[in-house]
Amino acid sequence: MRAELTDGDLIQLSATQPEAFGSVFDRHATTIHRYLSRRVGGTLADDLTAETFLTAFKSRTAYDGSRPDALPWLYGIAANLLRGHRRAETRMYRALARTGVDPALAGHDDEVASQVTASEHVRVLATALARLNAGERDVLTLISQAQLSYPEVAEALGIPLGTVRSRLHSARKRLRAALPHLAFENGTDDE
Repeated sequence: MRAELTDGDLIQLSATQPEAFGSVFDRHATTIHRYLSRRVGGTLADDLTAETFLTAFKSRTAYDGSRPDALPWLYGIAANLLRGHRRAETRMYRALARTGVDPALAGHDDEVASQVTASEHVRVLATALARLNAGERDVLTLISQAQLSYPEVAEALGIPLGTVRSRLHSARKRLRAALPHLAFENGTDDE
């Protein structure tokens, strides 16, 4: 029966049946962890994922139950937690720029992943990402990595839709300047 309930239903139900929140965790933990690991690496992502869901659980009574999908809300919590870990994120991007190894791909296939991701493009991109300001990086990664829509990013970060567009435009402009050899069309690369 819980599979038929929306996230909003489960969060409301968890007010009287706290174990119902476990279904929200089951649905979205992997997605949130993947997003966080791309931002700060796997080890810190483990901690931040747990902290994201703990924060969500503690603040679940404030959730707007009319919203069926909790993922934008969870991304917003995760993005807020990341603000406390900016230095680690910047260090991770600088390490990626030096090594070309994506921490989200690290694991059993480290050798293959390092060969695949060790290109100069990855290093240059990581350097450019490390140089973006926090607001631009938040918007860009929520759109490109988490695949959120502009309104979902605005909701997740608690900023106006126009600010999302402005920050994304600025981030893309800075990336184009850093990566002039890549083809961009309408703000996305053709590959």
